[in-house]
Amino acid sequence: MKTHSQHSADVQQLFETEGTRILKCSGHWTLGNLHDAESALKKIVSADNSANTTLVIEWNMADVIQLDSAGIMLLIHYFDKLLAADAAVNINGFNEQQQKLYKLIRSHTLSPKSETNPLFTSTLVKYLCMLGKSVSDGVKQFIAFLSFIGENFINFLYSLARPNKIRYGAIIENIEQAGIRAIPIIAVTSFLIGVVIAYQGAVQLEKFGANIFIVDMIGMSVCRELAPLITAIVIAGRTGSSYTAQIGVMKITEEIDAMKTMGFDPHRFLVQPRIIALMVVLPLMIFFADVMGIFGGMVISQLHMHLSFTEFLDRLQRVLAIKHVWIGIIKGPVFAWLIATIGCFYGFQVSNNTESIGRYTTISVVNAIFMVIACDALFSVILTDLGI
Repeated sequence: MKTHSQHSADVQQLFETEGTRILKCSGHWTLGNLHDAESALKKIVSADNSANTTLVIEWNMADVIQLDSAGIMLLIHYFDKLLAADAAVNINGFNEQQQKLYKLIRSHTLSPKSETNPLFTSTLVKYLCMLGKSVSDGVKQFIAFLSFIGENFINFLYSLARPNKIRYGAIIENIEQAGIRAIPIIAVTSFLIGVVIAYQGAVQLEKFGANIFIVDMIGMSVCRELAPLITAIVIAGRTGSSYTAQIGVMKITEEIDAMKTMGFDPHRFLVQPRIIALMVVLPLMIFFADVMGIFGGMVISQLHMHLSFTEFLDRLQRVLAIKHVWIGIIKGPVFAWLIATIGCFYGFQVSNNTESIGRYTTISVVNAIFMVIACDALFSVILTDLGI
């Protein structure tokens, strides 16, 4: 086998006996000189894969003049391919320095034998490993989330002690983005919720001639449960996702690292204004959703049940206690804190690639909606036990 240069790496294949071969290597096995050796090894491995007999290969490196990490990686790559072809391969001829380099690089590569270990080919074991890894990752993420909450709490106390350090401009800007610009979607969603409740309730109440009780159903269900819940879910999908995406992009573009370098706290500048803004605006959005939901019910009540607006409002004033409205509004800051905290937390979890933005945005929305529903259920249980 001829080489193109006196410095090129060379591999000669010698047939000792049937089923036994010697691969005699020489030259400079360094980056830039491996082309001929790679071509020769590729042909040898291809020929061995087509053979049906078990081979014994003695790989001799005694005549190698110079060897670097690129040469070692090429050696390991084709060594593993020969092992995968059920060949018995022995490497010898390394000097002391080459042996150390080989052991160092080999310790960071996966042996083909470990890949075909029957223990890890078991489907049950694979699922158990996946389950264990998922549990471990979940615990780590939960601890990181608690740490994130603690850091935000410390920053909140710092802001209370120094009100002049609060970024009021950023809070107002976030109120506009999270609240004012969300009014159209909240209005349409709440109106349709009122329409659905009125239609479904009317079908049942008409059977008993109790049309007037549609007002009770719409007023209490919208103000106490549905308006807060639907509004929070819409805001979680709209605003919570934007928080994750915005902070995630800033992390990828290293803006957050730049802020830290300049001595600015990312939590104080990015997280706190978003949390405060959402906690301020969500109760207002819930009240607006109450109005639109009741209005949707009024429209359907008049069209379908011939209940006038005057009769509807008169009945609503008598049956809808103010506590039901306040219960829905009080849920607002709690839901807002959950949505904003989860959205910002997952924004900081984004890694240095654009794919992770979509993944963590999806995770933040799903987790925020789940936490909102779970918190609403907890509210219902506690308030019912208290008789409120």
